Amino acid sequence: MDLVAVIGLSASGIQTILSEIGTDMSRFPTVKHFCAWLGLAPRNDISGGKVLRSRTHKVVNRATQAFRQAAQSVSRSDSAIGAYYRTMRARKGPQQATVATAHKIARIVYHLLKYGEAYEAESVESYEQQRQERERRQLERRAQKLGFTLTPVTTSQEEHVIEPAPG
Repeated sequence: MDLVAVIGLSASGIQTILSEIGTDMSRFPTVKHFCAWLGLAPRNDISGGKVLRSRTHKVVNRATQAFRQAAQSVSRSDSAIGAYYRTMRARKGPQQATVATAHKIARIVYHLLKYGEAYEAESVESYEQQRQERERRQLERRAQKLGFTLTPVTTSQEEHVIEPAPG
């Protein structure tokens, strides 16, 4: 498998990651265990079913630093992971976006090392289309819950013409 194909990871970053975690992923039962060990998974304090606060563990780990650097490097790239970073930055801010994107890249690396498959990068267009479809379904569910129905509106070029005021 070629880990350099993962967008954001460089050869030196992969060397750092592999020197820290190795190639045997059997010591991590799931990807959630792996990301929690890296300190990239959220740790929620819950009481009575309510999330009191959510944060990540402070971890002194060179692999975590490499994943965070990879997340920073994709911020302006024309890729699905770059689009994910920009979406998260708009929603949560730059620090949380870096952690979320590093978490996403770590999940990809775990899957590649565990199953030995080749990495196939998702295109920005397919990512944006999936995101818009998810958002549309969510809006339809909210509207239905409130007793409304959504109808698509088609706009033509004639409707956008602004006519000057008389006089």
